[in-house]
Amino acid sequence: MSIAVRSLCGQELRAALGDLARLRIEVFAAFPYLYAGSTDYEREYLAEFTAAGDAVLVAAFDAERIVGAATASPLAGQEDYVRAPFERAGIDPAPVFYFGESVLLPAYRGQGIGHAFFDQREAAARAWGASQASFCAVVRPADHPARPVGYTPLDTFWRKRGYAPVPGLTGEFSWADHGEGQESAKPMQYWMREL
Repeated sequence: MSIAVRSLCGQELRAALGDLARLRIEVFAAFPYLYAGSTDYEREYLAEFTAAGDAVLVAAFDAERIVGAATASPLAGQEDYVRAPFERAGIDPAPVFYFGESVLLPAYRGQGIGHAFFDQREAAARAWGASQASFCAVVRPADHPARPVGYTPLDTFWRKRGYAPVPGLTGEFSWADHGEGQESAKPMQYWMREL
């Protein structure tokens, strides 16, 4: 399988927003996110995220089909609910690049594409002048009823990349899980590394 991983910009990026929206909905529907998303919301979110001048969107292509994507941008330009946990923890957001998400269809995992996503976002962060990179992940209890048998979290992968959870650096994001009638707040743990 030959997969091309590259950054999108301009018209190519705008043309891919619908595909990227569907990809986010499909991947985040699974545990641990259990996200019940809509294409309209996703297209709006991605258009807003990628409109920032320093935003990075990296996509994985199998021929012409987008099978994975990852985003990043300066933390200082993020919405308050993303930025506020750093400010509460006394961490200056100015030198931090925030990695929004990394989504990849299951059939393409285990081939190094996740590493390529991190490599390209970290390179963009360094080129921008960031000295730290951060992302967050939802925290679900070990006994969550939707947790699949044999589920393995990505903690080991992230640690191998040099990231670690920062004690006390937590926030909340809201979305509707499958089966929820409305959005509810989900606890999020932030991870960081020096670049």
